[in-house]
Amino acid sequence: MSISSALQTGVSGLKANSNAVGGISENIANANTVGYKRSFAHMITTTASGGNNSNNGVLSVVAEQANEISKAGGLLSTQSETDLAIAGNGFFIVSENAGETNHEKYLLTRAGSFLPDENGDLVNAAGYYLAGFPYDLDGNLQAVDRSSFASMETVNVGKLSLSASATQTVSASGNLPSQSTGLATPGAPFVTSSEYYTPLGGIERITLNWQPTSTSNQWDVSLTDNTGAALGSFTMTFADSGSSSGTPNSYSAVTNLATAPASFALDTTTGIATLSLNNGATPQTVSLEFGGIGSFDGLTQFSGDFSQNFDRDGSSLGELVRSEIDNNGTMYGIFDNGLRRALYEIPLGVVDNPNGLGKRQGNAYQLTGDSGSFHALTAIGGRVGLISSSALEASNVDIAQEMTELIKVQRAFSTNASVITTVDEMMEETSRLKR
Repeated sequence: MSISSALQTGVSGLKANSNAVGGISENIANANTVGYKRSFAHMITTTASGGNNSNNGVLSVVAEQANEISKAGGLLSTQSETDLAIAGNGFFIVSENAGETNHEKYLLTRAGSFLPDENGDLVNAAGYYLAGFPYDLDGNLQAVDRSSFASMETVNVGKLSLSASATQTVSASGNLPSQSTGLATPGAPFVTSSEYYTPLGGIERITLNWQPTSTSNQWDVSLTDNTGAALGSFTMTFADSGSSSGTPNSYSAVTNLATAPASFALDTTTGIATLSLNNGATPQTVSLEFGGIGSFDGLTQFSGDFSQNFDRDGSSLGELVRSEIDNNGTMYGIFDNGLRRALYEIPLGVVDNPNGLGKRQGNAYQLTGDSGSFHALTAIGGRVGLISSSALEASNVDIAQEMTELIKVQRAFSTNASVITTVDEMMEETSRLKR
């Protein structure tokens, strides 16, 4: 190698170590940035001719920057339920704009500091919008394409509401006191009522009178509607021996007392009453379940206190109060009518080679040919991590490591500078030979 070649090599060393210092300074500056992944420099030997023999050209060095994307940072607890962190592999899938349809503008990130914007769309501190798979109104996730961004939409927690749903089924459970029956002079009836939702979301009630009779284990039951008008009546008898003791033994004397178009009927085998309630242009049909013959699933009769509970479907109009996100990435909406419904699945994007992703501003990464195939998978652990709500992933920068690297690079830079000054002195001595 000639003296001039040594000078060029020293210059390349200065430039390469300058670039390495730049990467270290970025790491230190972002030591507290959420989800930041440190970068580092690979020093690579090159020649002017591109050959393998140092005699073919000037040997020099370049610094190639790489990102340590696959290494996770620690998890930090927060107070925001929409702050998200990933325990394990995977990335949140985000888009540059809300409602983005251009698949080229979808990115991956581990920075989960999401908050709703003025429209209720979840956006992180870097301005990227969280994407997910929406559930339908019945709480079901339809067929989605997990190998592309086609089925995704921006996650929104704005002014969501649930439309009212009419009650279709009411199930009765509880206990009737057996000691109240079989008396010469039975006591007063036990009165209960169950509310139900109308098609418009209003609340009305069905009232039930449970009259113990002078016959042991037998009750006369009558029902009235929301206005107090009679619907129907029947007699309910319970078994008093055998393995079915305390369960319904028979239904009898079923009578429809309702005024048309309202009506009352009861299946004496299943213990399911069918009520037509005159509360609209078309009567509302409600099934009232008392319990099948020999079944412990409905009402029972044992010695003790009277108790009765009703479980019903349907709901009134509901406004979203808050959201919850479980470890599998399912976002649930909690509504002011007491209902809880799945809204979105927040999938995790995985690629074959995370370190091959292309770096974008805002701690985001784009797919490249080096990153391999992409899939948006449910957070289940294993290959795909779990999602932690009210948490953030810290930067994976280790300050002690960066300071150590800084010392090494500084020494290398100084040594290359010494090479240049030495070559300069040698060239000066060479020029003096002619004098």
